[in-house]
Amino acid sequence: MARVETSSNRPYHLVIFGASGFTGQFVVEEVARTVSEGPNGNLKWAVAGRSMQKLEKVLEQAAAVLSKPELRTEVDVIVADVGEPDSLAAMCKQAVIVLNCVGPYRFFGEQVVRACVENGAHHIDISGEPQFLEGTQLNYSSQAAEKAVFIIGSCGFDSIPADMGVLYTRDQFRGTLTAVESFLTFSSGPEGGCIHDGTWQSAIYGFADSQKLQSLRRKFNHKPLPAVGSKLRRRGALFFSNEIQQYSVPFMGSDPSVVKRTQRFLSEEHQDTPVQYGAYAGIGGVWNIIKMMFAGMMFWFLVKFSFGRNLLMKYPEFFSFGMFSKAGPTRKQMEGSSFQFSFYGEGYTDEQDPTQGKPNAKIRTLVQGPEAAYVATPIAMVQAALTILNEPAALPKRGGVYTPGAAFAKTTLIDRLNKHGIQFSVI
Repeated sequence: MARVETSSNRPYHLVIFGASGFTGQFVVEEVARTVSEGPNGNLKWAVAGRSMQKLEKVLEQAAAVLSKPELRTEVDVIVADVGEPDSLAAMCKQAVIVLNCVGPYRFFGEQVVRACVENGAHHIDISGEPQFLEGTQLNYSSQAAEKAVFIIGSCGFDSIPADMGVLYTRDQFRGTLTAVESFLTFSSGPEGGCIHDGTWQSAIYGFADSQKLQSLRRKFNHKPLPAVGSKLRRRGALFFSNEIQQYSVPFMGSDPSVVKRTQRFLSEEHQDTPVQYGAYAGIGGVWNIIKMMFAGMMFWFLVKFSFGRNLLMKYPEFFSFGMFSKAGPTRKQMEGSSFQFSFYGEGYTDEQDPTQGKPNAKIRTLVQGPEAAYVATPIAMVQAALTILNEPAALPKRGGVYTPGAAFAKTTLIDRLNKHGIQFSVI
């Protein structure tokens, strides 16, 4: 069972590493909102990062936003740097769980994972980078198991709504669910919306290194998962979705790989029927298609060359048509934004043999919530951490590197998310 108690040597339930980064500042605010949900109604936490001055400034900002002046004096500050392994080790020795907000993870993630494993701290990240997530599983799962440490990746918008959404759909289905397609849409208010360019940088490096991801996956020597029921057909690169009544494209994030890893774990460890999964995102009407095609062609051409990658990183707003920016969204933009995942599942009723004939039942579920990157992501990350602290017996029996679905399938994480504005429902 996961070790979750604090002690004189390990005084903090949570340490937020990268607390002064763009996403980290909102994770700080979310932790401050939920201290009463910690073990015995008391969450002990600290912030960590390279600059004492910036960390203190983030605590001051959180104190002002939340009207909690005590944050300035009651939350401890730890100076730690990915370039200084001793500082990471000292930080991890003090934490039950490290909430790692320092990206891109392909450059800065492994150092923190290694320090957590070596020093007995659980690790939660919000990475949407399959190469980092799957490389961590390949390289650290056995070590984490030996140390009874849980390393749980993609605990933000990538990929808790998708991964837990598939499990929710499966659990609500009366029978054997065999396939799910999800359609993601975003809404923004009159102020519009955008994403901080840290995510843009991760995408640039991810596409530039896509060949390495394929060779990494071959090292697992996985056998194909058995497909139960009709094989889920893959949609085209661009199509009109009757489900959401707009043009759609395959979702380019980490959700498909995370869900597949969860389904493999549940199939191999619990003999559950694996659910086939297809992920898509709505892009709207014809004008959005034209913008996306133009931006996509420029991106695909430039990402192949170091000169092109430098251009993409220097001018994110220009090359993404304003979707990404160095400043990130304003709080007003975040307040007006939301997301919705629509899940369309099919399978067999209890009376029908899943090995015979076509699926004879369908289900539709929704996962919806506030702005995805800086409101929903901190909620998901913090609730994942609180689930570990409050429900260690419901986690897998052994430590290791897990997806959210693999780690939290038997917990009340979905109920916790429902109470905090990320809503799961059957239509």
